[in-house]
Amino acid sequence: MKITVDDLSGSEIARFLNEHVQQMRSITPVESKHALDLDELRKPEVTFWSIVDGDTVVGCGAIKRLDAGHAELKSMRTTPTRKRSGIASRLLEHIVTEARAMGFTRLSLETGAAEFFLPARRLYGKFGFIQCEPFADYRPDPNSTFMTKAL
Repeated sequence: MKITVDDLSGSEIARFLNEHVQQMRSITPVESKHALDLDELRKPEVTFWSIVDGDTVVGCGAIKRLDAGHAELKSMRTTPTRKRSGIASRLLEHIVTEARAMGFTRLSLETGAAEFFLPARRLYGKFGFIQCEPFADYRPDPNSTFMTKAL
């Protein structure tokens, strides 16, 4: 498997991300959906990585710069057929390392509070993320869990 910075120009990653947004819409009320679309992910303050096995996208993740020291983890997804196979852990480790190299001292995230998101919350906890108050432009939301990690 290979992790690379992705410019989001390929049709496969566009399809992969569309599936992600559609899945989030089916689980989370629209007012609580915070997944970024392709245009938002292409903004200069976002760095996006794909993890590819052969020619197949099996995962993705991004960070969005909030300020000089603080970034937000965005768009973490593993293809459903490869969940619990180590892809998310490998990608998250890579992103945390890259965030440090970029000079960030804090990495925060928003994820769902529903049972569906429990594996994600456990993964983030395994990597040292702890629950926190809403950050950036987020507001308290019963459908959201906010987590942060000092780098």
